[in-house]
Amino acid sequence: MNDETLCTRTSLGTDLRALGVQPGMTVIMHASLRSLGWVCGGAVAVVQALLDVLGPTGTLVVPTQTGENSEPSAWQHPPVPAAWWPQIRAEMPAFDPLLTPSTGMGALPEMVRTWPGAVRSQHPHVSFAAIGHDAAALLATHQLEDGLGEGSPLRAIYDAAGWVLLLGVGYDVNTSLHLAQCRVPDLYPRETMGAALLNTAGERVWQIYHDIDGDTDDFAAIGAAFEQAHADIAHIGPIGAATARLLPQRDLIDFATDWLRTAFAARSGNGTPQTHPAS
Repeated sequence: MNDETLCTRTSLGTDLRALGVQPGMTVIMHASLRSLGWVCGGAVAVVQALLDVLGPTGTLVVPTQTGENSEPSAWQHPPVPAAWWPQIRAEMPAFDPLLTPSTGMGALPEMVRTWPGAVRSQHPHVSFAAIGHDAAALLATHQLEDGLGEGSPLRAIYDAAGWVLLLGVGYDVNTSLHLAQCRVPDLYPRETMGAALLNTAGERVWQIYHDIDGDTDDFAAIGAAFEQAHADIAHIGPIGAATARLLPQRDLIDFATDWLRTAFAARSGNGTPQTHPAS
């Protein structure tokens, strides 16, 4: 953290407006609170500043993923003993959009998730939370076996001509790019997954499902190529001590979809896209 940079609700709002954030926008944010500097009021002030700028017709969306509610045999950071797997599947608390905290997402998504009036989608592993005018509509559909694809809030944000805000973070955490991966499914095979959830009868069950498990290996390269090709619509500037990026999500996803198809065809050496190993 840059302790020499003081940020306040007012200064953050000024910086967000200078970057290009406008009233009425739908913004999906990925952010590092630490990167901003010393923030007077912490995460509360950052969310307040965003809502100030977006205004009553804008909407703020964040990913609120729950990495621990997943198939334990796939855990790597750290792994757990195989002898534990059956008990984890049997005892993991069911996902509850009101109670289940996000894990590994940082302070700002948790602040949005618990904000008065916030809405959260129902996916037990890759949920989103939102505040604002279109929060409920954007998060209304979230299909279990299409967590980051066409049946997810990412598609709803795409249809709403939303924007991606990277606040002191890189493209490697840009969840929207997973929608591009889902649009080239021959490159990303579906994996067997599991999560604890409540079934239609309100009973806790361990649900097996299948979905794409795309990695983020190419996300930095995609972002750099997008910025080079579309410098006119990629807004880059300071927010406090952080470097921020404001990007039109639809343009970014369309670009990333074409980039993935072209890149994997080239790597295959024969013009035919190769299957990408799942992470």
